[in-house]
Amino acid sequence: MRTSKGLPVSKAAVDLNNLPYADGDFYGFEQMLSAKERERLQDLRDFLDKEVKPIATDCWNRGEFPMELIPKLAELDIMSPVHRQGYSSLFAGLSHAEFTRADASIATFMGVHDGLFTGSIEALASEEQKAAWLPDIYAMKKIGAFGLTEPLGGSDVAGGTRTTAVRDGDNWILNGAKRWIGNATFSDWVVIYARDIADNQVKAFIVDTKLPGYGATKIENKTALRTVQNADITLENVVVPHEFKLAGGNSFRDTNKVLKVTRLAVAWQAVGQQMAAFDVARRYAIERQQFGRPIASFQMVQDQLVKMLGNTVASTGMMVRLSQLEDLGQAKDEQSALAKAFTTARMRETVAMGRSLFGGNGIVTDYEMAKIFADAEAIYSYEGTYEINTLVTGRAITGISAIV
Repeated sequence: MRTSKGLPVSKAAVDLNNLPYADGDFYGFEQMLSAKERERLQDLRDFLDKEVKPIATDCWNRGEFPMELIPKLAELDIMSPVHRQGYSSLFAGLSHAEFTRADASIATFMGVHDGLFTGSIEALASEEQKAAWLPDIYAMKKIGAFGLTEPLGGSDVAGGTRTTAVRDGDNWILNGAKRWIGNATFSDWVVIYARDIADNQVKAFIVDTKLPGYGATKIENKTALRTVQNADITLENVVVPHEFKLAGGNSFRDTNKVLKVTRLAVAWQAVGQQMAAFDVARRYAIERQQFGRPIASFQMVQDQLVKMLGNTVASTGMMVRLSQLEDLGQAKDEQSALAKAFTTARMRETVAMGRSLFGGNGIVTDYEMAKIFADAEAIYSYEGTYEINTLVTGRAITGISAIV
């Protein structure tokens, strides 16, 4: 409808509390969950809406972790949904996405504690070790961290781990340094991967952070995941009893058992970050008025929103199938690698379109998109860079390694 001068009439206001496809699940992927899982996922959403979203931006701006949230997360009882509670991998993946949709920093905290740390114990510990440690870990009475990356070792850490372990009777002596270790400033335990001098193999140890010689210093001046307390760790003649060596962690091949699963989880985080970008971009496009009408009424804005949605749907579809393969015990390392590379690349495109849609408002955290945009860069980088995951996949489809 147009005025007598041919100018468009302002579009009718849209009810922001009653949007079409309000949950953004355009293809109904959640309908693949059981009724019990859908109810549990809604419980998680309700918790995140109440406890995480209202504080997320302020914590991010201050670079501080909300320690008061840990008991509430413990009460939520969301730890290890597959191994401990019998839920599907699809439920676990959509839970990762929902955590990230609410706040990528809290999702990363959970990914470190419940994924990397707890996953190391679930995959590599003996039954006796699991029985001794997992109850307190699941109850979040003990918070964990994961020490693999080093100051001089990221992509090449498989063959270049410099942290050393020396057997000394009933103990091991650890020396070295780790970097970018999430949760490490306040964790009770950290799993440290160190190279055994005797056989040159990377082995896994649970280190009590109160042991003499252990130090953790917060990494300052981050521009992404500011709420996450990443640290530089130093280990100076740290004495670890032999019973705290993970029984099944005896080579980097064993470490890859953990990374395959956590890489899948990070790919789900990329899905959640795209959901977050779409959520706030769509709402802003409907609320924001220019030229007397919502910017959502302009064709170029709708094009951006649809591209963002398309990236999200494509990423989710890939992850749904990979989750099915995981439940069947058929998921392969290269499939997790491709998923992490693909979904994070799409995520980068999606958050960039979202930030562009906000114009100048997209560079201040008041409008949330700036935080979403910045946090995406960390998700893009950790759990294997895009390039390394591409080369892992390339090796699988050619039989030739291009990794130098």
